[in-house]
Amino acid sequence: MSESRPRPLDPEAKPDDRVDNALRPQKLDDLIGQDQVKENLSILIAAARARGEALDHVLFYGPPGLGKTTLAHVVANEMGVNVKVTAGPVIERAGDLAAILTNLRAGDVLFIDEVHRLGRAVEEVLYPAMEDFALDIVIGKGPSARSIRLKLPHFTVVGATTRLALVTAPLRARFGAVYRLDYYDAPAMQSIVSRAAGMLKVEVDQGGIEEVARRARGTPRVALRLLRRVRDFAQVRANGIVTRKVAQEALDLLQVDPLGLDDVDRRVLKTIIEKYKGGPVGLNTIAASISEEQDTIMDVVEPYLLQLGFLDRTPQGRVATKSAYEHLGLEWKEEGQPRLL
Repeated sequence: MSESRPRPLDPEAKPDDRVDNALRPQKLDDLIGQDQVKENLSILIAAARARGEALDHVLFYGPPGLGKTTLAHVVANEMGVNVKVTAGPVIERAGDLAAILTNLRAGDVLFIDEVHRLGRAVEEVLYPAMEDFALDIVIGKGPSARSIRLKLPHFTVVGATTRLALVTAPLRARFGAVYRLDYYDAPAMQSIVSRAAGMLKVEVDQGGIEEVARRARGTPRVALRLLRRVRDFAQVRANGIVTRKVAQEALDLLQVDPLGLDDVDRRVLKTIIEKYKGGPVGLNTIAASISEEQDTIMDVVEPYLLQLGFLDRTPQGRVATKSAYEHLGLEWKEEGQPRLL
């Protein structure tokens, strides 16, 4: 008899993606952390269901890996409707969006990941669809062209972005609810790791849970990835049980330090400190120096370093703080010149 799973798995998906999908919470009550967002969403959903209306359009923003996609599916599940998933870069032409919109049913959720990357022509089609639930189509060309308006069922757009500033003001104004997702605190991360370990059938003690959670940089996606790698290490190098010591050895081998910084994080800090005397230095220069994409540094690396207080943003560029020097074992000097301790 096969085991029941909380979500059907896509056979075409990569193994890690299938695991992540299976571990996603299905309801608001299953979500751990983000308490303020959960409370606001619960009120929004309860009110919409009581009125028998489609949910107002919702926009989630914040660093990657904090659960924006999960929340979109949770919203659809709570409303008892279907969810259609797409992404800003995928919708290249206005006709692509029109095809998606005309296939929606009343109350459905249209989840648009990376909504800040929608093209201007596509946004122009989306505005009346979100505001008036109508689709304007131009038939013909030249003097004989005419515009017709198709009525759409009332639906909900759930947008997700890591770069709120790049979402155009007219599009942002059409979302009735805008929520920021923050990094998770230590107790929430430990609960997430513990829940995932139970679902993955990983034998782990409290020390192992705490160690994985501590190095997961407050991000559930990172925690799940590290837990899988620690599980592999315990299976091959230990007796299959994840203890604090086993977790430490596994994560040290992965070059993830006690604060969750990986090789790229440390290279960014060392580049600022050692090559540019602590800064200020521009983001383009940092990206070129370590051969990484600028967007990767801005969206993945920088938010956590700012959260830790290891990096400052100034009008002139990025500056490494005293805490960053101390973490890397470098002596802080006022003129910014690092010296090994």
